[in-house]
Amino acid sequence: MTGSPDAFGQGDGTRRQWAARLAFAAAGGAAVVLLIVGGLKSLALMIAGLAALAVAVAGLWWALTHRGTRRLLAIGLAAGAVAAVLVGYALVDLLWAVLLVLALWAVAVAAGRSALSHGTSKPVEHRTPAPARPFLIMNPRSGGGKVERFGLAARARALGAEVVLLDPEHHQDVAELARAAVTRGADLLGVAGGDGTQALVAGVAAEHGVPFLVISAGTRNHFAMDLGLDRTDPGTCLDALTDGVELRIDLGTIGDRVFVNNASFGTYAAVVQSPAYRDDKVRTILEMLPDLLTHQRGPRLALRAAGTEVDAPQAVLVSNNPYAPGDAGGLGRRPRLDTGALGVLGVKVDNAAQAVGLLRGGSATGLTALAAREVVIDADAPEIPVGVDGEALVLPTPVVCRIRPAALRVRVPRHRPGVPSARPPLDWRRLREIAFPPRDTVA
Repeated sequence: MTGSPDAFGQGDGTRRQWAARLAFAAAGGAAVVLLIVGGLKSLALMIAGLAALAVAVAGLWWALTHRGTRRLLAIGLAAGAVAAVLVGYALVDLLWAVLLVLALWAVAVAAGRSALSHGTSKPVEHRTPAPARPFLIMNPRSGGGKVERFGLAARARALGAEVVLLDPEHHQDVAELARAAVTRGADLLGVAGGDGTQALVAGVAAEHGVPFLVISAGTRNHFAMDLGLDRTDPGTCLDALTDGVELRIDLGTIGDRVFVNNASFGTYAAVVQSPAYRDDKVRTILEMLPDLLTHQRGPRLALRAAGTEVDAPQAVLVSNNPYAPGDAGGLGRRPRLDTGALGVLGVKVDNAAQAVGLLRGGSATGLTALAAREVVIDADAPEIPVGVDGEALVLPTPVVCRIRPAALRVRVPRHRPGVPSARPPLDWRRLREIAFPPRDTVA
């Protein structure tokens, strides 16, 4: 029998081996179709397609960094480059072959990533007694009214929790509400709301050493997702009150404030500070981006972390634990929340050529990705806009972000979906080792 047992079992090793072989077969099939069906003509058209993609990316960069007529011309250039190549493929009757090649390549990528995926190792779970006096804060407006739609307040009260519903018409200090509850004897703090509110109460829970309960009633629920909670039914999060386990996770800090997801600097943080952003997001972004991306507006940033320095990045994202490999935008998931390190993503693109270079990936093309225990963001201004877990703030420089390992006790249901598997980057050398292992590993 081929395939050797690994940390995930012999069956999983065999599955990964065949997935890797499928990746090579699909990639080879794409090459065969490309070369045999069209010969040198199809190879030329493939090169033309790559050139059109580069022109389209450059056009989009120019569109983001200009306004008015120049922006329209840049958009026209990007669209025209793609359209011209597609028309060229169709005129020489090779469009079907190109679509087949793309389909085979998609299969190769999917199979390759499946073979390289080892799954997400589970964090250590601690069995602890159920809370006797849980205290929950719920935001009725969060997530488009999920608190009322799922009957969260009534369900929590039926389980013995004290529930405070925030008044949408009046600001309430959720951190003070949580501290007062601990003073009265609360032995668990929880939030049904957005990640910004989650972070404020999580900081109080960590401060007093009491467990924290996350109820996925926000809009995006990134924190809940990375804890492996059910985001489709926030009511299931309440199962942790009666049948739960505890996880020990890290917290990020920015100054004296806690964040559970990330802190953003530069372009995005500056845009969300605009008074017009809430009323017309798209128009505000398109109006402000040209000056922000070309350093004609906003402070000039400087990033220092783990011995690396980046001068004048347009955007920096500091996350509580690194995002999965390949998730350069920080829009996906973090496989673990207990690595004891911050994730750092810095983007510096000063011209269209560098924007095209981002297609190749890697730190040499303007993307810096690393892990660090401390990150310093400085600027040529006394204070800078910062987005902390979606909340718009203005903080004095330099801004220092740190990690607090295992600072928070999080109580989660014993039965939960789990963290979705991350998509690993393609590594063809590793795929070859999986698909065709050395003979001494053959049983």
